[in-house]
Amino acid sequence: MNIGIEAATFYVPKLYLDIKDLAEKRSIEAAKLEKGLGLHKMALADVHEDAATFAAESLYKLITDYNINPGEISRIYLGTESALDAAKPTATFAMQMVEKKLAEKFGERVFKNCDVVDLTFACIGAIDALQNCIDFCKANPGKKAVIIASDYAKYELASSGEYTQGGGSVAVLISDKPNLLEFESIWGVATESVFDFFKPRRIIEKNQVQNLPETTSDKIEIHTDEPVFDGQYSNQCYQNRIKEAYEHYKFQTNIKKPYENWRFLIFHLPYAFHGKRVFTELFAIENNLSFDTLEEQKAVAKSENYLKFINEKIETSQRASSEIGNMYTASIFMALLSAMQVSFNENENLAGKEIGFLAYGSGSKAKVFTAKISENWKMVVEKWNLFKVLNQRQKIDFETYEKLHRKQLNSSIQDNYSGFGLDKIERENPFSLGARFYSFK
Repeated sequence: MNIGIEAATFYVPKLYLDIKDLAEKRSIEAAKLEKGLGLHKMALADVHEDAATFAAESLYKLITDYNINPGEISRIYLGTESALDAAKPTATFAMQMVEKKLAEKFGERVFKNCDVVDLTFACIGAIDALQNCIDFCKANPGKKAVIIASDYAKYELASSGEYTQGGGSVAVLISDKPNLLEFESIWGVATESVFDFFKPRRIIEKNQVQNLPETTSDKIEIHTDEPVFDGQYSNQCYQNRIKEAYEHYKFQTNIKKPYENWRFLIFHLPYAFHGKRVFTELFAIENNLSFDTLEEQKAVAKSENYLKFINEKIETSQRASSEIGNMYTASIFMALLSAMQVSFNENENLAGKEIGFLAYGSGSKAKVFTAKISENWKMVVEKWNLFKVLNQRQKIDFETYEKLHRKQLNSSIQDNYSGFGLDKIERENPFSLGARFYSFK
């Protein structure tokens, strides 16, 4: 049975900050970010937006753009590391928003019999959801599942990760009608428990916070979106896990140089140029090139063969990331959309060609797997208009960005936004304290 992606779509928030503006305010040479890392714009969530609204936007768009009967969806599995609750899945918020919006056409609680859950493993959580649902559809002929990758990357102001911020979501429909991609069955996997990037519960003393009830514990656990991370160490973990997963994939397939068969190499992209930097070592290993010293590493990266390889197999997947920033779990999916959109725009014939995916999640785990492009791929891609959508966003100034980051704004920046948004968070009722309520505007 052939299982793969029947349909796919995306949502990117409509606000962005120009990287040049950030560079100027942080006294960073703009060329370091633009030419060195491939960064141009940073997508930002408006006041009313979060990982749940991102997910709802892409889920609703998936259903409406491709005329999907929501009652036929058996699963909605969300990969995210931007969860809104430690118990209630963020996917349930997204499901409920879309369910209400669809009620007039399909009736109340159209997802009543749908299995909904979050999967979290840093930036690879949505790939875990993908693999899980591919197996589900194989075991249950005729069933359909939706995978949503939804996240926003937020770092402390003036930190070394600030310029890689971004956000958005991608939703894909998995079924036995793989109109876009058909997945193959071999997955290379590598895992090691490390602390390269994580979001721990921090502990503060009760006397550090004012106006707390007397019954409050002496030590208070808090959670923040900003991670604890070591950028250089995380890059090395990424490189190590990808190499191990790639070797595991090679061992299972007995293919000497798998990447030579791949039309695209699709990476998780914490910044646009990360994939091409990570693969340098593997390229050297596969081609028996010396890679021990810094000079040898630079020589490989700047070699004519490697630059040609990047231009042919990686470059087009980077373009959307340059305009959005890090999307965490959604970044590898957006890299796929970026590459296929460029090929569609340039009228390239991709049918039957193979794609290699190199996924990574801090903590840490990598997966390497492949898919073949279907004959009907253009029927799916023609609905995206990815770069047209990215060009229609609203630019904000640096002062507004900092207020947005500090949560100092009480109303949406967009004057007349349309879509899903957070209405309120319950502050008074003790039985629903902290509950989040959303609507469609």
